[in-house]
Amino acid sequence: MEELKVIENSDTTVQYIVVRLGEEQYGIDIRYIDNIVRMQKITRVPKVAPYLKGVINLRGEVIPIMSLRLKMFLPEDEITKATRIIILKLEQYGSVGIIVDEVKEVVTLDAEHIEKIAYDSKDDRNNFLSGIGKYEGGLISLLDFNLVMLDRDGAV
Repeated sequence: MEELKVIENSDTTVQYIVVRLGEEQYGIDIRYIDNIVRMQKITRVPKVAPYLKGVINLRGEVIPIMSLRLKMFLPEDEITKATRIIILKLEQYGSVGIIVDEVKEVVTLDAEHIEKIAYDSKDDRNNFLSGIGKYEGGLISLLDFNLVMLDRDGAV
């Protein structure tokens, strides 16, 4: 009986990597994260959206790199020693890297500590969030990468 409760509980908790963009904290579901690497030289690709910074070669795999700041209409990235590229494995899009200001910690949130966000219209979906996590008296905006990966007109 004890074991059954543990299994039941593990389904309702999700681990998030907490990253910083400017002064805000965002959570990325750990299931999507393949790797976290230090900032490196990004090769520019012509005629792409401004938030697409280019590509990197990571162990023989060419990975497109996106500025999460620019995608979310925030100021340009400021590259520091804490800046990281998070490599995401997204079923629909393959591997993609996102630039974040800093990787802070891994947190585990259960369903009762996550407030879902309801959207009234398609325009509201530009905020890229699936919910808000409550953790140790603070709030963490939980990113929905299905929304992040869409262009404003709905195309990838």
